[in-house]
Amino acid sequence: MKVTFIIKKAAKRYDTESTATIYIRLRNGRQLDSVAPTQLSINPNLWDEKAECVKTKAVCNEDLRTGINEEIRKLKTYVEKSFHTEKESVDKEWLKLTLDRYYHPEKYFTPEEIVIKPTFGELFDSFLEKHPLSEVRKKNFRVVKRALLRYELYVRETKRGQKGFVLDIDTVTPETLRDMWDFFENEYQYYELYPSIYEAIPEKRTPQPRGKNTLIDCFSRIRTFFLWCLDNNLTANRPFDKFPIEECKYGTPVYINLEERDKIFNADLSATPQLEIQRDIFIFQTLIGCRVSDLYRMTKLNVVNEAIEYIPKKTKEGNPVTVRVPLNDKAKEILERYKDHEGKLLPFISEQKYNEAIKKIFKLSGVDRIVTILDPLTRDEVKKPLYEVASSHLARRTFIGNIYKKVKDPNLVSALSGHKEGSKAFRRYRDIDEEMKKDLVKLLD
Repeated sequence: MKVTFIIKKAAKRYDTESTATIYIRLRNGRQLDSVAPTQLSINPNLWDEKAECVKTKAVCNEDLRTGINEEIRKLKTYVEKSFHTEKESVDKEWLKLTLDRYYHPEKYFTPEEIVIKPTFGELFDSFLEKHPLSEVRKKNFRVVKRALLRYELYVRETKRGQKGFVLDIDTVTPETLRDMWDFFENEYQYYELYPSIYEAIPEKRTPQPRGKNTLIDCFSRIRTFFLWCLDNNLTANRPFDKFPIEECKYGTPVYINLEERDKIFNADLSATPQLEIQRDIFIFQTLIGCRVSDLYRMTKLNVVNEAIEYIPKKTKEGNPVTVRVPLNDKAKEILERYKDHEGKLLPFISEQKYNEAIKKIFKLSGVDRIVTILDPLTRDEVKKPLYEVASSHLARRTFIGNIYKKVKDPNLVSALSGHKEGSKAFRRYRDIDEEMKKDLVKLLD
């Protein structure tokens, strides 16, 4: 099945006055070839036959161009959606009847039967409510939703002739997605230029530059939302078919070896008691390997028979598996230090302050080895001392990296780290150890 738009009147040179009706054509293999007039008309010299829209560079009123092109997209989506719903009853008269129903719904439905189409934001809320997602992923999706709604306001504010622009699940095109990408990439520059947008849809933090991986993650989430709408017959629109998304590019995971970990553990930080506490928490995290979001939820009830037991929050809804990590002597020693602490397992501070503390702890402990990382914005390799890149997630990588170096079995490690079996994350740990490489090369002696 294919829906196209044509005009039957040939363009004449210097003719700027005459108009021609835009027809919609429905073809379904050799079974059907039907044409019907729409309520749209245009000067033939402004029509792009290949693109089936008003020419991009045609000199004309911008409202005319936008209005016709948007209406064509809406009509196409409506006809395609109706066709898939009514496939069995489609005949030669079906296209004319469908257009009449599009333009005059009151003739076919009573007022009570006419359903008001949900807004883009309402559809997104429905997706978040009905699609199985962990709370962490819902939080990430809500960030994307707010950015999409700010994009809608941005288009109204900046695009000539689009003061009434509304994000519509049925009319988003690959071109729209490219424009969205540009907005997401440069949003940090718009905060001061268009303050009303951020007053209407605020964020806790001002927009920061987004790197390529972050943009890929954002648009992967948008694609998930569109696929959900498609699966639930809320649209027939498939803009991502012609908007490929690259895979994220990561560098080799950076982590500290056991000697560096012990250097931090044994460092004298008595002059800064608060850092001393956060050092203990960091070391404890390197010994159980959980994500910081899981660590911060832990209480003394998570200690069961000399082991930490928890269900990873990230995979809780999809595959709720209990992870059990036996406690070694260092982990037990740390828990003993804070046995009188009430409430949470350890005296946690905010995640942001925890990450800031980790960097200071590394520097004070003299863990300043130079490492190679990928710059998240430029994706170029850069050299930095460890204390500049240290974070709570480095604790998790330290746990995974050091165990993986010993056993080289991702399934065994995933049983302790909470990764899904067969997780792609372990591919990045295959080239991380110089000693492993030396052992392999020695096989050639």
